[in-house]
Amino acid sequence: MKTRLSGGELDTEIRRIYAADSVEIASTRERLAALIERFAADFGEADAGLFSAPGRTEMGGNHTDHQRGHVLAGSVNLDMVACAAPNGSTTIRIISDGYPALELDTAALEPDPAEVGTSAALVRGVCRAVTDRGYAVGGFNACITSQVPGGSGLSSSAAYEVLVGVIVNHLFCNDELSPVELAQIGQYAENTFFGKPSGLMDQMASSLGGVVHIDFADPANPLVEPIAFDMAASGHVLCIVDSGADHADLTSEYAAITDEMGAVSRHFGKQYLSEVREDDFWAGLPAVRAATGDRAVLRAAHFFGDNARVPKQAAALVEGRFPDFLELVRASGVSSAMQLQNLFSTADPRQQAVGVTLALADHLLAGRGAVRVHGGGFAGTIQAYVPVDRAEDFRAGMDAVLGAGSCAILHIRPAGGVVIAD
Repeated sequence: MKTRLSGGELDTEIRRIYAADSVEIASTRERLAALIERFAADFGEADAGLFSAPGRTEMGGNHTDHQRGHVLAGSVNLDMVACAAPNGSTTIRIISDGYPALELDTAALEPDPAEVGTSAALVRGVCRAVTDRGYAVGGFNACITSQVPGGSGLSSSAAYEVLVGVIVNHLFCNDELSPVELAQIGQYAENTFFGKPSGLMDQMASSLGGVVHIDFADPANPLVEPIAFDMAASGHVLCIVDSGADHADLTSEYAAITDEMGAVSRHFGKQYLSEVREDDFWAGLPAVRAATGDRAVLRAAHFFGDNARVPKQAAALVEGRFPDFLELVRASGVSSAMQLQNLFSTADPRQQAVGVTLALADHLLAGRGAVRVHGGGFAGTIQAYVPVDRAEDFRAGMDAVLGAGSCAILHIRPAGGVVIAD
């Protein structure tokens, strides 16, 4: 594999997956070669494959997926890559940069309370979901390296789930599981084994790749519309800015959003807000407030507004109306701040890093582009669409306050979870 890599045999595939130029192809070659060497050092020489799953950016629909609504999302050029090979046993061994080595037995695939919140829970959950689909999952060895930091807002957990799913699918399922199925498997692992309530957006964006408009009305068969979008042609770049506040321990805040939106839907005899008529919500507002409380009402109002914006955002991209897209992004950001209220944790209101980061970004843009909270919120990152002629000044201004490397200029990656080579 290393010979194929160094000889340029994989360059075409690397270019396809990452939309990479010659410099990026060379750096990706070096990264993959180092991973192959690491695998050989840890597990010995083997006929191993290379696998990748990207981080994701949420472009529209903030906290709409868990209510079976619409989302607009894209995979980004930052990813997790693995070198992996079957080992002929029932034991899975994974070594990941910066984390303790992981080992588990595929003969024991029940949820383990001691593993809640760990990578082992995600691996065990993925394997359980695959075996439930009738496949025999064996053991394998893997080394993983990541450009998607935990707590970065780019959904490192979903990338990890999809990456493990791609490995298992290739080694034990003849690649028969579809990208949608792999996303559903990842969500199952995160909800049931890892212990974090989540919608399906993160996994779908990582698994499918590119920009996609997804309707989750039927999560077993989500409607997926690929969106042909060239960021460069828009005259803007996509920036993800790390606020410096870690969102790794905010499960209760995320769960409260799901619970409160659910309380409103149950008031109307429905399970999800996407099943509730918006007109009925507004007509019944006094009773809803009395039954669920004002924060739940505001969060439901956000859902109705943001859910309606997503198809308009998708249409604006398809039709080349980028200024209209930016206006919808701004409206989404205002709604998240005022109604969804996911800029800071109420447990520590003195710490409002996301709000400060948004304010700084808005100041630097001076009325151009658009900014909004990104992903789950409360900490983590914001998203900014920055005019190309302001990109370097914007990055420098954000980094000057938040620290070097806080502002990343990303591009949309066309490929989702993939086998790079085997």
